[in-house]
Amino acid sequence: MSKRKNTQFNVDKKIRDIFLSRPTQKLNYIQIASVLNVTDTKGRNEIIRSLCRLSKKRVIKNESKGLYQLFNRAKKTAVAKFVLLPNGKGSVYLDKEEIYIKIKKKNFGLALHNDTIEIRYEHNRRKEEWEGFIIRVLERNKREYVGVLVKHKGFAFVLTKNIRMHTDFFIPKNNAKKYKEGEKVVVVFDNWQQGEHSPTGNILKSLGKPGEQETEIHAILHEYGLPYSFPPDVEKEAEEIESSITKKEIKKRRDFRDKPTFTIDPATAKDFDDALSFDILSNGYYEIGVHIADVSHYVRPGTSLEEEAYNRATSVYLVDRVIPMLPEKLSNGVCSLKPKEEKLAMSVVFEITPSGKIHSKWFGKTVIISKERFSYEEVQDLLESNSPIVSKKTSLKKAAYRIKSEIFQALNILDSLAQKIREKRFKSGALSFHRQEVNFTLDNDNHPVGVHFKESKRAHHLVEEFMLLANRNVAEIIGKRKEKLPFVYRIHDDPDPDKLNLLREFVQRLGYTFDLEKENIAKSINSLLKKSSGKKEQHIIDTLALRAMSKAIYTTQNIGHYGLSFSHYTHFTSPIRRYSDVLVHRLLIQYQNEKKQHIAQDLQAACEHASNREQLATKAERDSLKYMQVVYMQNQIGKTYDGVISGVTERGIFVELNENKCEGMIRVADIQGDYFVYVEKEFALVGQRTKKVFELGDPITIKVKKADVIKRHLDFVQA
Repeated sequence: MSKRKNTQFNVDKKIRDIFLSRPTQKLNYIQIASVLNVTDTKGRNEIIRSLCRLSKKRVIKNESKGLYQLFNRAKKTAVAKFVLLPNGKGSVYLDKEEIYIKIKKKNFGLALHNDTIEIRYEHNRRKEEWEGFIIRVLERNKREYVGVLVKHKGFAFVLTKNIRMHTDFFIPKNNAKKYKEGEKVVVVFDNWQQGEHSPTGNILKSLGKPGEQETEIHAILHEYGLPYSFPPDVEKEAEEIESSITKKEIKKRRDFRDKPTFTIDPATAKDFDDALSFDILSNGYYEIGVHIADVSHYVRPGTSLEEEAYNRATSVYLVDRVIPMLPEKLSNGVCSLKPKEEKLAMSVVFEITPSGKIHSKWFGKTVIISKERFSYEEVQDLLESNSPIVSKKTSLKKAAYRIKSEIFQALNILDSLAQKIREKRFKSGALSFHRQEVNFTLDNDNHPVGVHFKESKRAHHLVEEFMLLANRNVAEIIGKRKEKLPFVYRIHDDPDPDKLNLLREFVQRLGYTFDLEKENIAKSINSLLKKSSGKKEQHIIDTLALRAMSKAIYTTQNIGHYGLSFSHYTHFTSPIRRYSDVLVHRLLIQYQNEKKQHIAQDLQAACEHASNREQLATKAERDSLKYMQVVYMQNQIGKTYDGVISGVTERGIFVELNENKCEGMIRVADIQGDYFVYVEKEFALVGQRTKKVFELGDPITIKVKKADVIKRHLDFVQA
């Protein structure tokens, strides 16, 4: 028992059994050590860690002064959000108690995903988990559902069953008669009475024929409540905005129009949020300006534009289109920092030494002119070739031209500074993930015809480091004041201890070491990522490490950003596509003008709304990518690919293909030669007779069996 080689599971089980045999007794770690005959320090420390784990799981409770007692398992009730899991089971998380409650399908009652419900729950000692029963629905999640219309004589159904929907909708005859059999439609909840098998719904509109690209992309947007057009009053308001800049407005601002200034963005970008300016000062220091589109000058509180920007909160980047936060007149026109045009900006200007140390900083309103519009690829070529010759693609040709020497010098110095700032950031504990980003090559009809991968290179690092520098320093300008002012922070909490422990258990089986001491976790993660780089298990380790990370969110309560290792951080640099940045700009000017008493709205509510919309946008973007993967693989039926097991469930194993990163599933029923059982703690399916193991991270060769565009699902079989 005193050896650390004993698993946490065995330690927890022995201690749990002690409390079960003494249900009313209060015990401390010394008494437990005595019962277990543990006398060494390491063993006692393991007991203390186990008590913390069991307390968090609500197996025991910490009474006072290190005394623990068996948790009261009497039936309780609570109000919470109901979550339908991908495996078809239900779940509820209680924040205050920090416990997850599992709900069987037969106990769902009349609840749908994300409804606010009242639940009765109790602890199952045998399974060591909380189980619940939904008593009633308190508030419906007001959302639209997407499904296929199936007509019968006198009535109809919309088939909506998917990973977030456990039932279909009954549709009255009068509502269904306007639509065609087999159409993909949008339906809203009407009512659901006790004793009825399905809820009744009303069809709002048809999206078209299932499987067609426009239909499926619009279905994704509807599933997440994301709009794909602007209301007429918002478009009208945008069109009426004056794009010219008056001399009166310029006089209010710091003038950077004569400074060497440029933008660096993806080649396909149409909106330009940020620009960099550069100058060498007489003292030998560098003046570097991070200039951001002054969206708040045009989007004013109380307008339809403001309301729509708040509601959307973010632009959504699907594979074949962008759903912008702002109308095109603003996002691609008035606000966009286009080359050779005067533009209004909000800027952070640094005076930086050649060693990369910030000597001074200033922020405020500016006016700029971008002299050049670069793509990342062009800047990367300039840096690698060390030549001021740029090759631009114009239609089917390449045109080479020489950029100004001052711009070329600026790029090289900024690149050097960025590398120094980046190195310092990682030394201070920032996490270093190097994941390949998958992109599809689309034809003229926006159909996927190829796959390519985006990798972060020096040109990306150049922009990234100065944007991070601006975001960090803006947050510090407000956050480090003696007077505490309401502000929008971008925070990132510490990693999930349980998921870190699972990561450690997994990588230890692969021969890696991983230190879970809090002060060493970031260093351990970076070391792990570096050691696994380029190896077959790299992607799986990256994925598990990312899953252990908390979600970054917006809040007025600053706790710092764990992943970046910053004590203060915000989002300031992308107001064309993020409402949070618009808020930050407003607050900066408001505080600069000493108007601290008037906060236009509830900032915390705005932060929570922006965080929620961001998460919805991310899910929609992932579904868009998954859809394109399935479309792309439709022409690959019967072909074999090498891949790696990227997920294991009781239903089967997920495989990610090495060549194109498309992911599909080999169902348990399709695995030949044995009966396979899911072993959760080992991330594996194990054959009961042969003991053959399919484990997370294992290489595997598959054959493409089926590509279901409507369900956005790929079926594989073992080759």
